[in-house]
Amino acid sequence: MTFASSPASVLAWMASALVLLSGCTDDSETVRRIQTQRQVAQQKQSQQDHLGETVSLLSQFVGLNQEKASRQISYHLNQWLQGQTSDRGSGEVPELASTLTDVIPEEKLREEILREEFKPTDVTVLRDAYLFRHAVQWIDDPIREDLLLVDWLDGLSAEIGEDAAAQLRTACRLFDWTVRNVAAEPLDASEGVPPQLPRPALPMGMKLEGPGYRQTLFQTIWRGRGDPIQRANVFTALCEQAGVRTAVLALQSDEDGSLTPWSVGVLAGDQIYLFETELGLPVPGPDQVGIATLEQARKEPTVMRRLDVAGYFDYPLSRTDVQQNVALLNARIEAISPRMKKLQNGLTGDRRMNLYVDVDSVSEQWDAIPGIAGVRMWTLPLLANLYQAEAERMVERDPLFSFWYLSRWAVLDGDDDMARNLSSGRWQHLTGQFSDDDIEGVKGARTRYLEQRAPEFEIEDLRINVDLQKRYGLRRGLGVDSSDYDQQLQQIQMFMRLGKRTATHWLALVQYDDGRFDTSANWFGKRVLDEDQMSMWEDSARYNLARAKEHAEEWEEVEELLKSERTFSEHGNRLRARLVAKSFQE
Repeated sequence: MTFASSPASVLAWMASALVLLSGCTDDSETVRRIQTQRQVAQQKQSQQDHLGETVSLLSQFVGLNQEKASRQISYHLNQWLQGQTSDRGSGEVPELASTLTDVIPEEKLREEILREEFKPTDVTVLRDAYLFRHAVQWIDDPIREDLLLVDWLDGLSAEIGEDAAAQLRTACRLFDWTVRNVAAEPLDASEGVPPQLPRPALPMGMKLEGPGYRQTLFQTIWRGRGDPIQRANVFTALCEQAGVRTAVLALQSDEDGSLTPWSVGVLAGDQIYLFETELGLPVPGPDQVGIATLEQARKEPTVMRRLDVAGYFDYPLSRTDVQQNVALLNARIEAISPRMKKLQNGLTGDRRMNLYVDVDSVSEQWDAIPGIAGVRMWTLPLLANLYQAEAERMVERDPLFSFWYLSRWAVLDGDDDMARNLSSGRWQHLTGQFSDDDIEGVKGARTRYLEQRAPEFEIEDLRINVDLQKRYGLRRGLGVDSSDYDQQLQQIQMFMRLGKRTATHWLALVQYDDGRFDTSANWFGKRVLDEDQMSMWEDSARYNLARAKEHAEEWEEVEELLKSERTFSEHGNRLRARLVAKSFQE
């Protein structure tokens, strides 16, 4: 017979046995040593329990009361932190942090970096790291290769070394997933804001629905929609969890010093490879093969010139424009703090996440490369937080603004059963849990999404079928006028259709990411692009349908889909059509 015992209990048993066996012999020193070892073992076990509770709460975060969960996580982290030794020199602020002082006062910046205790505000960083780490683990797989790059990547190891080639291959998979899964939106959406809508008092010259900052990193990947800057935010965050060095490359104005991002650079070996998030494809290399490096873009005029589409689009930058670039590192201020460094070092095995960035060291790497005229920390994460905080304050003050701001994503973030089901499916999707887990009794993303797809006749009958209303938990409240109740039912119908079409699009993406390209094409073509059920996902579905048909080598349909007019990504799609023709049809 065997017994499972913890290290602490074993030490306790040994200490007792020694006392019984010692007789008159003075073994008090040995006993004290064993008791000390027991206390150390118990303390380590307790510390690991706190980290285990932290990771457990993060894994369920989307289904919890997030305010309460954030307090619990910060409590466990601070309990764990009490058992850690202080590091000398932890009172130093990285030099590169000074590049953020235009957005955050220096004293506040120093306080946020150097405070020792964890606060609930740190938890969003942990949540994002957890989510992106789990996403990377399933995205970084050969089944998700971009067919245009397979042969080129296969031959790259001999040129730049196996490690650098492997990192670039991972970056290509993560970029391709970002482009397919974050539906393209215009850079500036402020013109679409209703003119009668009250405006919050946004700081730093920001405007409502302005570029980049109008969504946080989490909101962009959670909603699956974003402008080119937000796509760059997601791509670089994925690469960070994969251990791939990236920076957003920006051009600096000679007039006012403002920075304009134009691509993401991936550092592989001693070269920077260019990924263009507005076009939705890597910048093609010389002879339109592979991916261009910054060195090639600076030296060979044809690299930038071939980003033009004759008769349709002229790319706004030339070789002379990209001679000098500022590298923007996508690291939040929490990620350069000593507490995050300690926490990252304390997470082992399956709990590992990249939480800390030595920005000064990384800055030296980038600054040494020709074409990089300086390195800064990217201000976007701070601006997005400021934007969201002010918008949420406006939600509390103004009912009209509140409805406009919250209703757009109520199908995902609301408190009703449908929203909770869709959000659970979305979390399962992003963490790679596509199928049901029958042993644990957990529904996967596919099932959750399918449950959102109520038949159209059922949605239509909701206003007149009382039994159906009861099934959905809808009842006319006391004192509610029949016309008001009918208006409520119409709004619910609208949300049901939006939730259904969103779930349908995401389900088609799940099929693609699971390697079921024919099934994915069927879902995109016959369901998402159903003329009677068009939605905000039309552009993304058309692009993803083309990508699915690439695997079936249906080149004429691919070209027709990629050349669709009046889409946000038409420029990049036409470039891809040209590359597909060159690679597979010539």
